[in-house]
Amino acid sequence: MTIGVPKEIKIGETRVSMTPSLCRRCVSLGAKVLIQKSAGLTAGFTDDEYRAAGATLVGAAAKVWRAADLILKVKEPLPAEYGLLQDGQTIFTYLHLAAGPELAKVLLKKKILGIAYETVEGADGQFPLLKPMSQIAGRLSIQIGAYFLQSQHGGSGVLLGGIPGTMPGHVVVVGAGNSGAHAVQMAAGMGARVTVLDLDTRKLEALDTEYRGRIVTLMSNPANIDAEVADADLLIGAVLIPAAKAPIVVSSKTVAKMRPGSVIVDIAIDQGGCIESVHSTSHEKPVYEKHGVIHYAVPNMPALVGRTSTLGLTQATEPYVAMLVQKGIERALAEHHGLQRGVNTEGGKIVYPAVAKALGYLK
Repeated sequence: MTIGVPKEIKIGETRVSMTPSLCRRCVSLGAKVLIQKSAGLTAGFTDDEYRAAGATLVGAAAKVWRAADLILKVKEPLPAEYGLLQDGQTIFTYLHLAAGPELAKVLLKKKILGIAYETVEGADGQFPLLKPMSQIAGRLSIQIGAYFLQSQHGGSGVLLGGIPGTMPGHVVVVGAGNSGAHAVQMAAGMGARVTVLDLDTRKLEALDTEYRGRIVTLMSNPANIDAEVADADLLIGAVLIPAAKAPIVVSSKTVAKMRPGSVIVDIAIDQGGCIESVHSTSHEKPVYEKHGVIHYAVPNMPALVGRTSTLGLTQATEPYVAMLVQKGIERALAEHHGLQRGVNTEGGKIVYPAVAKALGYLK
């Protein structure tokens, strides 16, 4: 098997899909690894480290794509890469097809076997390859929100932790999954007032037990969302339905009630966003103002900490990549149900029901 690792081209992307350590393991299992030159530099891995691990360094991205049986990436292929995809090729990456209908069409036309990190399942039914990036995005959301709340960035000038004699900032987190829980952890650690809303009472009970009354937990319903968002200094959108388009849970009308200079960070933007007034931004221009509120919605947030994100991602993907190399793609998928659940496109069809439904292929 030949594994291709092209350099990521999404704006501001600093992660790489393979570390020298993972490369060494793949080579030891009999794979040939082609890595585009400087693919790992922004994550702190040099070309010499990859060479020492047994990789072949290639200058042009096209050479990597053309020669590989399996393309290993971090982010979904962008339009500039569509022409590089080879008919019948296998790609293992974050695909987020529910928010990418044009990419889906390309994958179907070229009969790409698309294995999405975000839908691979563990034995417990959880999503182990989504988890580390959700954790990082959740933690980063509070850092980012605190930064844009500063007066020089157009924010309201609220310090999340406050000082004695002043009210701390109010952080409202909608969604208590992995990303939401980690946002709560960071916000509470900074001394903010924290309110978290979710439909799952078990998640709310777990957070209530963990923080022993230091945060407020509420059922996610229109009345509670409307009241809490209006009082928020920082709103975190963290609602995720795996592989499906994120539901809109906060309306533009509700956002308009927020105080001027408040900040929104929508972690769910990879899946289309869960806040109505949000549209995708980039690391080059991460924010915009609407209704007097600062909106941040960068799909590849974890790229802000490329080293940590790369290590977190690859330690999660390594067992699956090793399985694909050792057993071959067809056998690995046949024998491992959780990896098979990662398959979103195959033979010119969308085979993951939630993605098919989101894109209108399943009525």
